[in-house]
Amino acid sequence: MNILVTGGAGFIGSHVTDALLDQGHTVHVLDDLSTGREANVAAAAPLHQFDIRSDQASALMEREAFDVLVHHAAQMDVRASVADPSFDADVNVRGFLNLAEAGRKNGLKKIIFASTGGAIYGEPDYTPQDEEHPVRPLSPYGITKLCTEKYLYFYQQQYGLEYVALRYANVYGPRQNPHGEAGVVAIFTQRMLKGDQPIINGDGKQTRDYVYVGDVVRANLAALDYDGSGVFNVGTGVETDVNELFQTIRDLTGADIPEEHGEAKPGEQQRSVLGYATSEQELGWTPQVDVSEGLARTVDWFEQKDVRADA
Repeated sequence: MNILVTGGAGFIGSHVTDALLDQGHTVHVLDDLSTGREANVAAAAPLHQFDIRSDQASALMEREAFDVLVHHAAQMDVRASVADPSFDADVNVRGFLNLAEAGRKNGLKKIIFASTGGAIYGEPDYTPQDEEHPVRPLSPYGITKLCTEKYLYFYQQQYGLEYVALRYANVYGPRQNPHGEAGVVAIFTQRMLKGDQPIINGDGKQTRDYVYVGDVVRANLAALDYDGSGVFNVGTGVETDVNELFQTIRDLTGADIPEEHGEAKPGEQQRSVLGYATSEQELGWTPQVDVSEGLARTVDWFEQKDVRADA
C-alpha cells in the first residue's frame, strides 16, 4: 500500500514508519520538524517538510493519492494547549481536516489516528478504563483528540472512509524526546545518566499506564489489517506511580541520586490506566513488553545514544 505517516520524524511515528517499510509498503513522511528529527526518518521514506495545515500538505495528498493516512502529527503539549487553545485547535483539528478533505477526494481508504487515553477519559470512575468509560477531557489537547475521533466517525458515515483511532496510554521507549513536556521516562533517564537531579512533581503517587513503543507499533500494524472502523485502547492495564518509575530508572542507570520532590502541577490527573480487552478481541493485540523490560531497553538505548554523541 501507499501510506503517509504524519509526524513520521517523531518518536512514535518514526518507529511506525520503520515497521511499515519492513512490511514492504511504500511510505512517505510528512513532518514540519518542529519536534521531530530528520535523523529518525529512514532513507527509504521520502520526507516532506510541511505543516499539516498547509496547501503543500493537501497538494501532497492529491498528488500521491495515498491508500492510508497514519496520523501522528499534533500539537501534543498539554500545558501549551491550556495556554493557547486556539493554536492547539488550529493544528490538531484544522490540520487534520486539511488532510482528511484532500484524502477523501483522492482515493484515501483508511485513517489510523493516534488518539489519547488519559487525556480523553480524565480521572477514572473505575479501572482499568475501557472504551465505554465516560470521556471528560480536562485540557484543550484532550478535547481536540476527542473532536478528531468524532470527525473520523463523520467521514466514515458520510464517505465510507474507514478509520481506527488508537487511544494511547503513556508511550515510552527509544527515540523519545527528553526535552518536551511529555515523556517522564526520557526526562528521568537522560538526567540520571548525566548525573543531574530529576524532580518528582508532588508526592509522586500519581499513576500512569506506561506502554512500550514497540507494542504501540504492533497496534498500528494490527489497525492497518483491521477490517472495519472503531476506537481502541492501547495500554497495559497496569498502573505505575512516579516514585516507582524513579526508583527503577535509578537502579537501571546506577545513578547515585536522591529522590527529590517539587511542587505538584496544578490540576494534574492522579490516575490513568487503560484496559485492552477490546483491542485483544477485535485487533488481536495485547501488550508484550512489561514496564521493567521496556525501561531496561530504553535506558540501554539512551546509554548507547550518549556514547555515539560523545564519539
